[in-house]
Amino acid sequence: MSEQAIFAGGCFWCTEAVMQDLRGVEKVESGYIGGHMPNPDYRSVCGGQTGHAEAVRVTFDPAQVSYRDLLHIFFTTHDPTSLNRQGADVGTQYRSALFPLTPEQEQAARAVMDELAAQGVYDRPIVTTIEPASTFHVAEAYHQNYYKTNPTQGYCMMVVAPKVAKLRRTYADKLRA
Repeated sequence: MSEQAIFAGGCFWCTEAVMQDLRGVEKVESGYIGGHMPNPDYRSVCGGQTGHAEAVRVTFDPAQVSYRDLLHIFFTTHDPTSLNRQGADVGTQYRSALFPLTPEQEQAARAVMDELAAQGVYDRPIVTTIEPASTFHVAEAYHQNYYKTNPTQGYCMMVVAPKVAKLRRTYADKLRA
């Protein structure tokens, strides 16, 4: 039986591209979560006034890839120590955040964050927030499958491609055949 998870790690194009390559991931949707505007759109979220984060909703088969695996991949493929920014993308809409959908996901998220901190994986403290999962608003159609349909676009080549390459190097055993 499929489960869902919601991750915000900067630009949703990056997180979407990383998650789509994983064995057991059935669907990845880019969207917005965690804000106060009833029907956010890209322009309003980018303006930074809605409180939403760019995020992805991942539908996955836990028999093939666990939520803990997804958490580790999430933490490996973005900078969880950078507050409200990933690279040149700056603002609360680019925050590092987890939106657990079950108490078990929240427990796993806290445990993985504690493990990473105890292991000293990062030079700075993890600033990823764990936030209540409010309504997930699916982003406009042109944001879906963005990297796959625009691999030669400048941002994709400079920002998304290195994250996908890191995933492929670090988690080769978790990739689709």
